[in-house]
Amino acid sequence: MIRKALIAAFVLILTLSAVGQGTAPAIVAGADLKKVVPDSYFFRGLSATTQLRNSSAIHYPDDFYVIIGLVDTSGYSTDIKAKYNGMFITEKTLKFGSSTLGPGQYGMGYTADGKFHILSVDGNELLVADIVMDDKLARPQPLKIVMDGGTAKLYLGKKYVTFTAQ
Repeated sequence: MIRKALIAAFVLILTLSAVGQGTAPAIVAGADLKKVVPDSYFFRGLSATTQLRNSSAIHYPDDFYVIIGLVDTSGYSTDIKAKYNGMFITEKTLKFGSSTLGPGQYGMGYTADGKFHILSVDGNELLVADIVMDDKLARPQPLKIVMDGGTAKLYLGKKYVTFTAQ
């Protein structure tokens, strides 16, 4: 009788811990990241190779993704490279401060004036958000996503922008 009660309690604990893990967004890593990041990305008339090592993704409990990565912009003109350095793919509606971004595939980048830009694939600006500088960051990476509860911080070096899924 005690043995059956212990087994039932063990199963209940495992079930509750599995349910609890599925309530927060998770950063995608390793082989799973390779499955979701495209090899190349089309923007403004050209396909650019994505940099898997400088890509990241968030997997939400409802099975939707946000995928962000840097791309090789060597074939693009200087004026496009001034605002575009990566891809931004979202299956969720996102909030950047008071601005909203719907699901879709976009170009992204930042400018020297401290602004983060989301661009349609034809290069038109759709969203501009302020970038925050994190001078305390010890080891900046070209691109990294850090989750703080339901808020994502997209780091591009020591600069970051925050967004939340709706």
